Amino acid sequence: MPGKVLIVDDVPTNRVALKVKLAAACYDVVASSTGQDIVSLVRTIRPRLVMLDADRPGAPGLAACRALRADEELSGIPIIASGAPAEGVARAELMRAALEAGADAFLPKPIEETQLLARIRNLMRMREVSEELRLRDTTSRALGFAEEAEEFARPSRIALVARDIATAQSWRDALASLLPHRISVLDRHSALNETTPALQDIYVIAADLRHEGDGLHLMSELRSRRWSRHAAALVVLSGPDPALAAMALDLGAADLIEAPVDGRELAVRLTTLVARKREHDRLRRRVRDGLKLAVTDSLTGLYNRRYALSHLARLSDRARETGKCFAVMVLDLDRFKLVNDRHGHAAGDMVLRAVARRISDNLRNVDMVARIGGEEFLVAMPDTTEEEARAAAHRLCRLIDAEPIALPGSAAAGRIRQTVSIGVAVGDGAGRKLVSGGEESNLALEAMIDKADKALLLSKAQGRNTVTLGRDAA
Repeated sequence: MPGKVLIVDDVPTNRVALKVKLAAACYDVVASSTGQDIVSLVRTIRPRLVMLDADRPGAPGLAACRALRADEELSGIPIIASGAPAEGVARAELMRAALEAGADAFLPKPIEETQLLARIRNLMRMREVSEELRLRDTTSRALGFAEEAEEFARPSRIALVARDIATAQSWRDALASLLPHRISVLDRHSALNETTPALQDIYVIAADLRHEGDGLHLMSELRSRRWSRHAAALVVLSGPDPALAAMALDLGAADLIEAPVDGRELAVRLTTLVARKREHDRLRRRVRDGLKLAVTDSLTGLYNRRYALSHLARLSDRARETGKCFAVMVLDLDRFKLVNDRHGHAAGDMVLRAVARRISDNLRNVDMVARIGGEEFLVAMPDTTEEEARAAAHRLCRLIDAEPIALPGSAAAGRIRQTVSIGVAVGDGAGRKLVSGGEESNLALEAMIDKADKALLLSKAQGRNTVTLGRDAA
C-alpha cells in the first residue's frame, strides 16, 4: 500500500465513492463522519493524508483542519479539503477559507479523479521530503548539536513568470499590499539565468508561456538546476484542466491556481509555500553546516560511522512505528590493498572517492551512505524490502564494476577496474523501542550490522563482486 488516507465526510455516499477511487489506486482508506473527534482519530490511525469535507467557512471539517495544524505532533500531515459551496457561499470564498484554515489544497465537488490522485501523490512526496529532513535533524540533536540561533526572517524572493509582462505585473500589483516579500517580474530567459536577478525562493509560472504547456518545461528546467532545485513552483493554469493539473503536480509543482488569478488566494498560497520553504531551508542548513565537520569523512565527504549508527537508531524507531522494513548494506572494496601497493596511496584515495560517488549517485535521496572503515562503506535504506535491497545491491555491483577508474597523474598512469562485495541485512523494527545513544540501542544496531558483515564475508568467499543476504537479520 502506498499510504493510509483518512476520509472525513458526513455523506455516506461521498465516503464510499472516494474510498472506491482510492482503493483502486492501492491506498489504504479509513472513512469517518465529522461527528467524531478528528484529532483523536488521526492520532490513533496515523494516516499519511487527511481529506476533510467543507461546504462553508465555518464547517466542522475546517475546524478540524485548524485543530490538526495547531497540534505539534500532527501538524505535518497533508490535508485536502473538498466541498460544494453551500447556498450563499462563493466558491472562491470557500477555497480561501480552506487554505487559511491550513488545508494544503481545496478540490471542489464533484472531485475529478485524475487531479485528486495527482494531488495525493504530490502531497505525500512533499511529506516524505519533510520527514526525511526532520529525521536527519533529529539525528543531529541526538549527537549533541545545539539548535541554531533564531535568525532574522528576511523577505522571501518570489518571481512571477507569465505569458506576457503585463499579466505578470497585474499579479504583482494584486500582491503588493498583501505580502512583505520581494516580488520580481521575469521572462523565461531571466528565470533560467542564475545570476540575474537574485536567486528565487518561489516561482509563480504560467502553464502556457509562448506555447501550450511550456511553463511546465520551464519548471522542470528550474528543478534540474543546482541553484534553483529547492525553490518551490506554483503553476498558474489558464482554466480548469485536470490532465494538465495532474501533469504539473507530478512534475513537481508545489501548488496550483487557476486564472484569472485572485490576489488574496494567491497570497494565501504563497504564504504557505514561503513557510514550508523556510522550514526546509533551516533543516538543510542544520544538516549541512552543523554536522559537516563532526560527522563526515574528510576523504569522501560521506557520513562517518558515528553518524551512521545514530541515524540507524532513528530508522529502527520509525520502522517499529510504521511497520515497514529497512535495510543495511555493508560494502567492501575487493583486493583494495593491491591498489595501494601497486599504485600508491594517492591512487587508493582516488579509487575510494570514485566508488563513494558511484554509490551515492545511484541510490535514492532518502538513503544514507557512510564510510565506516578504510575501504568499507555502509548504506541505510528506509522503507525498503528484502527484494528492493537485493536489487539495489546488485545494481551497485554492476555500476561500480562497469567503468574503470582513472588514476591520478599523467595519462600514462592508466585506469583500473574496481569491484565491491556486499552484505545485506533487513530489519522490521519489531520489538522494544531503541533508546538513541543507549547501550541497548547500540548493541541491537551493531548486531544488525554484524549480520550484514557476515553476509559480506560470504560474498568474499564466493568469489567477490557479488551480493549475499543475511536472512536472519532483525
